[in-house]
Parts: sequence; C-alpha cells; structure tokens
Amino acid sequence: MTIPTPTSEGLAALGGTAPAGLPDEGSLARLAGEFFAALPSGLPGPGAGRAPASPPEAPAEIRLGDAGPQLLAAAPFAPVQAESVPLDHASAAGPAGRPALGVPEAYAAALPTFSPPLSPPPLAPSSPYYFLGEANAAPPPPESVPVAENRVVPRSFGLPGDGELQAILAEIAGDRRGAATPVGPGPGHFYFLDGAAAPHGEADLPPAQPSAHPAFDVQAVRRDFPILQERVNGRQLIWLDNAATTHKPQSVIDRLAYFYQHENSNIHRAAHELAARATDAYEGARSKVARFIGASSTEEIIFVRGATEGINLVAKTWGWQNVGEGDEIVVSHLEHHANIVPWQQLAAAKGARLKVIPVDDTGQVLLDEYRKLLTSRTKIVSVTQVSNALGTVVPVKEIVAMAHQVGAVAVVDGAQSVSHMRVNVQDIDADFFIFSGHKVFAPTGIGAVYGKRAILEDMPPWQGGGNMIADVTFEKTIYHGPPTRFEAGTGNIADAVGLGAAIDYVERIGMENIARYEHDLLVYTTRALLSVPGLKLIGTAAEKASVSSFVLDGYRPEEVGKALNEEGIAVRSGHHCAQPILRRFGQEATVRPSLAFYNTCEEIDTLVAVLHRLARGKGRVGR
Repeated sequence: MTIPTPTSEGLAALGGTAPAGLPDEGSLARLAGEFFAALPSGLPGPGAGRAPASPPEAPAEIRLGDAGPQLLAAAPFAPVQAESVPLDHASAAGPAGRPALGVPEAYAAALPTFSPPLSPPPLAPSSPYYFLGEANAAPPPPESVPVAENRVVPRSFGLPGDGELQAILAEIAGDRRGAATPVGPGPGHFYFLDGAAAPHGEADLPPAQPSAHPAFDVQAVRRDFPILQERVNGRQLIWLDNAATTHKPQSVIDRLAYFYQHENSNIHRAAHELAARATDAYEGARSKVARFIGASSTEEIIFVRGATEGINLVAKTWGWQNVGEGDEIVVSHLEHHANIVPWQQLAAAKGARLKVIPVDDTGQVLLDEYRKLLTSRTKIVSVTQVSNALGTVVPVKEIVAMAHQVGAVAVVDGAQSVSHMRVNVQDIDADFFIFSGHKVFAPTGIGAVYGKRAILEDMPPWQGGGNMIADVTFEKTIYHGPPTRFEAGTGNIADAVGLGAAIDYVERIGMENIARYEHDLLVYTTRALLSVPGLKLIGTAAEKASVSSFVLDGYRPEEVGKALNEEGIAVRSGHHCAQPILRRFGQEATVRPSLAFYNTCEEIDTLVAVLHRLARGKGRVGR
C-alpha cells in the first residue's frame, strides 16, 4: 500500500499546518477505508461485536428478565433491544456446526425486568457465566477470557409439551380406558384410569402456581442435556433409567468446569483469594440446598457423598447414641437396601429389634398396621418418600406425625422424591431428610442430610479429622457445631457447587411445571404399557411418581433389558437394590423404565413398540 504525497490543505482547514511527510485528513480517511477493507475475514473490523445491520431471520428470540429466559413465538429477527437478545445462526452453532446445547441464562442476573424501550440502548457488558452475579459467585473472569456466544433458541420440534401431552391423553382416553385390564384385586388401582373420569383431573395435580416460569417446552429442556444426543447401537439414546441416575444439564457441566478453572481451592482455611471464592461457592451451594427443601437454616444441611452415606451417618451418630437393647427401629417393606442394612447393623450391635411396615397389593404402606407397630420402645422410624422399585408415593407426613406421638425420631429417604415433587422438610416435620445429588441432575458423589438443629447439636461426630474441629490437644478435642462437625476432611467441594447449579436449573424450570409434565407422561406410559399382551405391572398404588416396574410373559427381565438396549433404550432390569419389596410380589427382578422431565411420548412409543414385538414372539434374546 503506497502513502500519497502529503498536502497542507486538510490541516490548514483545521487551523494548522501539515508537517512535512504526513498525509492530509482526506488521505487518512481513504487509507483507513482501504486498510479495513483489506483485513482477513477472521479479524475484527470497525463495529466488531455489534449486531449486523441486516441480520438473517432467526426462529425465535429469548427475553431476559427477572424470571430468566422467556420463550417467544417464532418470529422474524428483530433489532437488538436492551433485553431482547436476537440469536443468529452463527451464534447458535457449536463445534463442527452442531447446535450448541443449553437454554441460556447468561444475562438473566445482570439485566433489569423487561419493558419495551423507546430507543434501543446498547447492552451492558455481561459475563457468559449464568452463575456470576449470585451472592456467592466469584469475581468475573479477566477481560482476556472470551465471551462465549453459544446461546440457543428453545423451541419445540413436534414432540408434546405440557399442553400437547394433556390433549393427547384426552384423545386416547376412551380407546385405552376400555382396553385396560385391572391389575391386582378390585377396581381403581390406577386413579388416572378409573371409569369415565377425565384422564387428568385437576384434583390429581399439584396446585397451579403464578406464571414465574416460561411455558414448559420439553425440546428446549432436552437441548440442555448433551448426553441425550448420544447414539447407542446406531440408535438415538432413550434414557429411561432416571431412578438409577439422572443426566446433567450443560449449566451444571459448565459450573464444574468454571470452578476448576477459576475457584479451585480448599475451603475455610486460608486467607487467599481462591480460598475465599471456593468457600463462597461451597457455602452458597449449602444455602441453595436449604432453600430447595425448605430448611430453616443452612446449619441444618450436612454435605455427604449421597443418600447411602447420609443414612449411615444418622445410624452411626444419633442411632448409636440413643438406641439400646430392646429398643425398636421401624422401616417399611418398600425400602432400598440403603435404608435397611444400616438399621440392621445398628440393631445387631445394640440388641435392638427391626420392625417392618407391610404394604397392600398395590404397593402402598398400610397405616393401620404401622400404628400397631409403634410402642414406647420405638426409637427410629425410617421410610422412603418414593419407592425406587415401584414408584409408590408414601404418606410420609402422616408416618412422621405418628412416629412423634410415641417419641420416636423420624428419618425420610428423599432420594427418589426431590427430582419429582416439591419437598418441604418443615411441613413434613421430619427430624432427618436425606437425598443424593445425582438423582436430581447434579454430579455423583454428593448429597445432603437435613437434620433439625436441636437434634444435630446433641449428636456426636462420626468421623474425625481436619475441618470439623475448633481445637485439638493431646488431651482432648473440641468440635465445631453443626454442620461442620459432620464434615471431616476435605469435602467434595466442586460437586457440592455442581449440586447448587442443578438446583438452580430445576428451580428455573419450576418444580410444579416438572411435576405436572411428569404426571401426564406417567399416565401416557401406563396406558401404553397396559396395551402390551402378557405385560404385568408391579406396583399400582393410587399415588405414584415416575417409575413403572413390570414383567413380560416368556422373558426374563434381563432379556427384555437386552432387547431394549439393542434399540438404544436404557432401562434398569434386576432387583433395583430393593429385594424385599419385589419378593413381596413374587418377583426376583423386574424391568423398570423410569422417567424424567426430558423424556417424551415419542420415546415411550419406541419402548412400547419393542415390547409389542417381543410379546409377538419376535426378536427373542438368547432363545
């Protein structure tokens, strides 16, 4: 590029004289234009980072306000406004042109409530990390960290959301109601299949809440979970093993990565910046757990590896301290092994007695029989809120109240309930409530124990080491109060933070939205399974969560599971670590598809099509 000979006219017009060897104003402008026109396409020119003047059309847009992202109907691309962020095709694509996954929360915390502006002011700079701006968040990353523009438009692609699913159920109600064969004695074992009742009565639903969340869109949710794009045996993965573990949304995966990139440190022990960040993130997650289950204080929340460790903690602290020879521990017939074995061990060590609440032929506990088991020697009652093998929703509030009438401590295993329904430990009045993070879209290896503060204060620690002590000498040790007293050593800091992110995700969707959608999907699944000849459902209680357990004539459960796996369908086949309840129904194993809010009617149709093929005697595995 050649610089022209300078002249003096340009600078003279500005009241100055052009020094020798410099171009005038017009030449500078022309040179600048030539320079930017010659830049490679990958380098930013003037206006880089701004929306193009005439952008392509996009399928939808997201408005960001106090309630988080709100899905708008598909519409032509609109100009950028303060809180209406258009999404072009380039920004919605990830590596190799694949759609980026995850409904965006990036700007929600930073922007005010939406109101249409008179003129479009520029967007303030914002972090790409949705969790920044929270009270417990770390400082924003340095300016050198690039802002990830991987926002994606949540919209449906033909599979049913909340409204569509109810319409489908209403449409097929007449056809399948007549074809459904009763399972177990007497009518009415499926409250949603009875008589001429509507398939989805309002009395059966959680109460409607004010519109604090966008309308539920199952396809928008599915794009938040990268693993759902996996293929198994050449087929699209259909994950129906949610009672075993749930998958993780992109926001949880990103939160873990951010912790290790920007916050990684041990907690509570150092004065440096990363220790402060890690401690804030960890204790912030504790606050989220307390809010999520309705605890009165963060001091009532203990982090553990999961529900199994949590039940063992209670058995080996409160139980070891308070249960003696001749005392009684009550559990139900529905329990997971994790809520049986620790109490057996305690009873054997202390000379106590284990009693079992029986269930009826639908799989629901018999409260009248339970009342007969309670005596003045009953010290602990420990029951599940939702059966992992049958899906039965147990009336824990009544069970807890009856336990308290005889002075017993009540423990509730919430591993299978927290991802399906609203939980409030103060309303239940449980003395202990325990759950695992990986059942509620959080990482494995993290869970929580809720305990009433007055009870925790009197409990001894169950492990010794660093973090849980106030002072140590060779003569004695002084322990911290709860919850730190029960968290010896370095905890699972990153995954606790991941649990907090999972709770954020669930709460943004809305637990009531989740419960209503899953209720409808369970109705759809139950009707579909009942259409398969030779299929018998195990567990038909009137109140069920998202578990269907069955056996199929002519096949062992593992054969059915193998046939389904060949079609990319993941279910659990076996005893589900709940052998006593399956044996109550004469079974050693069942097939157990279990639902989450990212499952669809189309996936259930695929499942049932394979079962129909097996029932016709085709595709038998190992025969």
